[in-house]
Amino acid sequence: MKRRRSPGFLGFKSSGFGGLGLGLLGLAAGTPVAWAADLSASTCNSSTTNPPVCNQAAVRGDRGEGWLAQGRSEVMARNGIVTTSQPLAAEAGLKILRDGGNAIDAAVATAATLNVVEPMSVGIGGDLFAIIYIAKEHKIHVLNASGKAPSGLTLALLNSNGYRWNPRNWGPGSGMPQFGVLPVTVPGATWGWQEVLDKYGTMRFKQVLQPAIDYAIQGFAVSERISQLWVLPKAENSPRNSLPDCCTALDPDSVNTWYIHGAPPKAGQIFRNLDLAKSFKLLQEQGRSAFYTGAIAAAIVAKSRQLGGTMTLHDLAAYRGEWVDPVSASYHDFLLNELPPPSQGFAANEMLNILQACTAVVYPGQTLASMGPTDPRYWHILVEAKKLAYADLYKYNGDPDFNHDLIGLIKTKLLSQAYAQSLCTKISPTHAADAAAGSTTAGGDTIVLSTADRWGNMVAWVNSNYWIFGSGITVPGYGFILHNRGALFTLDPNSPNVIAPQKRPFNTLSAGFVMPAGRTDGQLLTLLLMGGEMQAQGHAQMMVNLVDLGANLQASTDMARFYHGQVPNKLDLESQLYNLVGAQLKAIGHDVDSASGYYMGGYQAILFTPDPQEKPTRFPDNTRPVNGFYRAGSDHRNDGEAVGW
Repeated sequence: MKRRRSPGFLGFKSSGFGGLGLGLLGLAAGTPVAWAADLSASTCNSSTTNPPVCNQAAVRGDRGEGWLAQGRSEVMARNGIVTTSQPLAAEAGLKILRDGGNAIDAAVATAATLNVVEPMSVGIGGDLFAIIYIAKEHKIHVLNASGKAPSGLTLALLNSNGYRWNPRNWGPGSGMPQFGVLPVTVPGATWGWQEVLDKYGTMRFKQVLQPAIDYAIQGFAVSERISQLWVLPKAENSPRNSLPDCCTALDPDSVNTWYIHGAPPKAGQIFRNLDLAKSFKLLQEQGRSAFYTGAIAAAIVAKSRQLGGTMTLHDLAAYRGEWVDPVSASYHDFLLNELPPPSQGFAANEMLNILQACTAVVYPGQTLASMGPTDPRYWHILVEAKKLAYADLYKYNGDPDFNHDLIGLIKTKLLSQAYAQSLCTKISPTHAADAAAGSTTAGGDTIVLSTADRWGNMVAWVNSNYWIFGSGITVPGYGFILHNRGALFTLDPNSPNVIAPQKRPFNTLSAGFVMPAGRTDGQLLTLLLMGGEMQAQGHAQMMVNLVDLGANLQASTDMARFYHGQVPNKLDLESQLYNLVGAQLKAIGHDVDSASGYYMGGYQAILFTPDPQEKPTRFPDNTRPVNGFYRAGSDHRNDGEAVGW
């Protein structure tokens, strides 16, 4: 019987997937496992063995149609849809949609619940960016609610504390402490939550924070992947001129808040955060003023001063995010809108420009689709394009308020077709390019989520503490971590990203929104993939999967991907991909290794397809669904899901 193939993005077919061989686990048989007296103690859910014992004797089953390695189907719905990295949070957003809220209301509710159930990745003490599509306007709106350095955080202060730039290092983060109080910048997330509700929402904190409050008080069972991330960094400062460690001890307030009897909770263990519930109740009563000028602000400043930080009440009270224009470029027939600087998003645009201009130059007669993901040349040119894009990213990116020509440079030069064509000669078809020695952005964890409603509004949302549990510092009595985004400043005095008061650091957070090029109607796609330096290169890989390979939203994330660290020029491939092409890539000079999905980030996406036979639903009409349908995909590497109704 001939197998049917799944329809791809924008009508393309998912041809070529059957030969990938990436989804089956070719694991050797092991000793049979005896029945456990306690089924919840299955070794599949344990970190005591690597790989878990149960997997040694198992291979992955096949789907009944389409690409056999696809893990699950896309979720399809018409009244509303939510996708994110933890099921309880996705369901919280869906509840808001069912209760009559719109996509913006649902995004805040989902993010707030993630503060409770995935607290190492996101919190009200962190950053927020969002791209919001308002259907009645046929227009996107971009919010930058990222943090700014406190007024007292200067290069001289860092130098006096023993942190100095090494000329052999370059890039974001060079010379900066990674944890503790010094990399803490003014949090922007809470300001941004209220801003989007005030401008485009239909509900207020009273409704959208309630699901998170309920989970924080009643408790929830910690999910499997998240339990493996539940480890606090050392946060008490011990100034030294080395990276990435700055500290020697855990913050006692963090231990009291996040650990149970002094230890991280295990998968399935019940966790509560009554202090965070108190913070959310204050936001319900007083709005964001509770955070920026009220009791929470006072507690933040007191904690900062206790540890030698420079945060002031004025720094918090003066904080404002801003509405900005996206950075955009076409890839084939589609327009990819990314966050502007200080986000790294424009590197995804540049990487795609290079692929579009150079693939046929480097490999005459070939396209990415014709080579396909079983061909090492396909991966080689993806990685080489990434290196070139990130070289420009690290050279130029910073706060545009301090680098006034940056946006113009990106639009007129870095994202021009002529510039992309000029870079083709830098890609050898048979040799991997070198990279300079130095520092890098290293890791990073965050959450991404996407929502859509029956009126056609869509949200691409990225919210973060930066590293796992951010700075490692908890505000006592209020149940949240202060982020460490300032770790991405550099101490290079000549860099556009050098630390300065009231300045925003280089930011890894990225969110994308795809539209038909040159049109205001047609299919619309939110594109999100979290994970530090992985984000922009991940966005580009997903666009290639969707557009060039014709994957559907779920297949596009289930497919194996790579992570390339710009410094020290290290290439990681997921294990089955490494088995497929790792040796060939190593032979042409790539420093390549096998890595788990942990390093590949987490993807969430929603695609809207209009139906010309259906009339658009106009707010506040709650009787008809959207004039078409939504489909969503959620990364199997995380605990999450997509849900709709």
